[in-house]
Amino acid sequence: MIECENAPSADGRSWVDVDPDANAPSADGRSWVEIDLDALSQNVSALRACLPRRCDLMAVVKADAYGHGAEAVAKRLWREGVGSFAVATLSEGALLREAVPEGEILVLGYTHPKDAGLLSARRLTQLAVDGAYAKALNETGYKINAHIAIDTGMHRLGIESSTAAEIESVFECENLTVTGVATHLASSDSSETDDIEFTNNQIERFNTAVDALRRGGRDVGKLHVQASYGVCNYPGLEYDYARAGIMLYGVMSHDGKTEIKPALRPVLSLRARVAQVRWISTGDSVSYGRAFKAEKPVRIATVCAGYADGFPRQASGNGGQLLVRGRKVPIIGRVCMDMVMADVTGADDVCPGDIATLIGTDGDEEARCEDVALASGTITNDILCRLGSRLPRIYV
Repeated sequence: MIECENAPSADGRSWVDVDPDANAPSADGRSWVEIDLDALSQNVSALRACLPRRCDLMAVVKADAYGHGAEAVAKRLWREGVGSFAVATLSEGALLREAVPEGEILVLGYTHPKDAGLLSARRLTQLAVDGAYAKALNETGYKINAHIAIDTGMHRLGIESSTAAEIESVFECENLTVTGVATHLASSDSSETDDIEFTNNQIERFNTAVDALRRGGRDVGKLHVQASYGVCNYPGLEYDYARAGIMLYGVMSHDGKTEIKPALRPVLSLRARVAQVRWISTGDSVSYGRAFKAEKPVRIATVCAGYADGFPRQASGNGGQLLVRGRKVPIIGRVCMDMVMADVTGADDVCPGDIATLIGTDGDEEARCEDVALASGTITNDILCRLGSRLPRIYV
C-alpha cells in the first residue's frame, strides 16, 4: 500500500499538516505553455516600423492576451512604451487595470449599463456601440470615457456611418467624454480585388463621417481603424492607433500574402510530456472510433495534451503533426480530451518523459500555429485563444 502524507489518518480524526506548496505539481510535468516575452518586444518594434510616425499601437489583449496571459503581456508591453490596450469585456478590463495602473484600456464589447460604476471606478474607456446605448450609459450618472464605434460595412457593432445625427448624439451625453472614434475593417486580410475595393470604401466612409464631425466643431479624439492585417496591407493610413492583435503575438491568422510582412517571432509554444511509447501490430487501431488502423507495425507515442487543454480535436487525420526530439511526426487517431497519439516509428529514440512540441520549435524544426490551424480548419486566433487555463504559463 502507498502511503500519502496528506491522506487522513486511519482513525479518520486528524490530518498530517503539510505545506501545500511542497506538493504542488511542477509546471512542466505534464503539459504547459511557454511565453517568450523578448519575442513580444521584438514584435512591438517590428509592427511600429510599419506604421506612420504619429500612429502608435493599441495592444489587443482580450481573451487573456490570446492565451498568452494578459497580466504578464501587458506589463511587458507597458515597459516597451505601449500605453493603450483593448479588451473585450468589463471583467477583462478590470483585471488588466490591476496590472497596468495607468494608460488607456478600451472595452471593445458590450458592458451592461448597470455596471457603469465599475467602468468609471476602474477608469476604463467604453466603446459606444450606438446612440441608444450611449444614452443608457449617460443616464446612469457615472462619468465615463467613450470611443464611438462607426459601422462602415462590418455590420457587427457601431452607428451607421451615414447617420450623422446619431453619431452627434453621443457628444451630447454630458456624462460621457468622447476620447476616440473607431471602425473595424471586414476584409483587410484579403488580396481579392473586390475585398480591397470594399475596404477602401470602408475607409472612405469613416473619413467622411469624421470630417463631418470636425466641421461641426467636435473633438474626435484618437482615431483607429486598422487591426493587424490593416497594418500590413494598409500601412500608410494616418490614424492615431492601430489595434494590433494576432500579429503582436508573432503569428498570422492564416497563410496569405500581405503588402508588407514584418519580422515577427512567435511568442507562444505548447509543449507536453510523452507518457508512453508502444508498438502496435498490423490491423490494430488507435483512439476513439478506430479512426486510425495500422497497415504495418507502428510505434506510437501518447502525449499528455488534448482538446481539454485547447489542442483541437480536428488536428488528427488532416495532416496534423507535432515535434519530438527535433523531428516532425504525424498525429494519428482522434485527439482525446487529455491525450494525443503520434506515429514515432521513424524516431526509435523517443521514450516516456520526452518533451513533445505541439506548437513551437524543437531544434531546427517548427510546428507552426498556422499549420495547426490549417489542419484543424480554423485560424490561429482560434487556436491560441482556446488554450486552456489548466495549462501553466511559463515565461522565458
